[in-house]
Amino acid sequence: MPVYSMTGYASGQNGPTGSHSEAEARHAATGRLGVEIRSVNSRFLDLTFKLPEELRQHEPALRELLAGKLKRGKVELRASIESAAGAGIGEPSTKLLQRLNGLQDSIKSWLPEARALSVADVLRLAAGDNGARGDWGPGLTEVTEKALKALLSAREREGARLAKMLQDHLAQLRKLTAQALPLVPVLVEQQRTRFLERWQEAMGLSGGTPPEAAQDRALTEATAFAIRIDVAEELTRLDSHLDEIERLVKKGGEIGKRLDFLIQELHREANTLGSKSATLELTRIGVDMKVLIEQMREQVQNIE
Repeated sequence: MPVYSMTGYASGQNGPTGSHSEAEARHAATGRLGVEIRSVNSRFLDLTFKLPEELRQHEPALRELLAGKLKRGKVELRASIESAAGAGIGEPSTKLLQRLNGLQDSIKSWLPEARALSVADVLRLAAGDNGARGDWGPGLTEVTEKALKALLSAREREGARLAKMLQDHLAQLRKLTAQALPLVPVLVEQQRTRFLERWQEAMGLSGGTPPEAAQDRALTEATAFAIRIDVAEELTRLDSHLDEIERLVKKGGEIGKRLDFLIQELHREANTLGSKSATLELTRIGVDMKVLIEQMREQVQNIE
């Protein structure tokens, strides 16, 4: 499966799909439906809809559509109905005017103080009636599906780029691990030799310490030092985490949360490696590792 980023943008447009010939004739130039979908990273799926009044009834269907394809991310869907070029003010039909007049008389019989409809009110209500007659539902679903498909493609392309970056960083971390592995035995041997030399000097100065006792003491000190600086366990765990990250990246799918946990574990091992460092070279390796891991952490935050 592909690796998906949570970052992306897509848009689409189409016209109204009035289901009645009268509505089609009257609203052919009503306008064009536009949909924009923006997506950024988030721990969970967070859907936000910004819809005009004519489309708010379709929000549940849009939410179900997006939730069926997206698993994580802060996603904003914005829809609009734009007036077509050259479209003037639509003339209310006689049937609509009769209906509005009847409704007004009915309301005023109960509420005598109610304000009478103005020309602007009638035109606004006529425009709303036209939008209702033009069935935007099928068109909204169609254009949203197109935009969603484009968004998924954009997130897949960005995910492929992130996966490539992670694989490159994994290769660099493996090289650093390989550089660190032989340093510890060499360092322990150097320290053991140094202890022996010091004890031999002390034995020559005191003249009373048995050679065997001096050697045993030197070996004990060298062993304690080796335990203190031994990073073999950290390097083994680090290598295991790298294997798991590589497996997940190749597998794809919903791997962001798991990757985020493994990056934290990598950071912990790199910190321990740095704290146990007894040479400048091992310190440099630990710092280089932490830089790479931090870069990976920033990018993993964008993976679904």
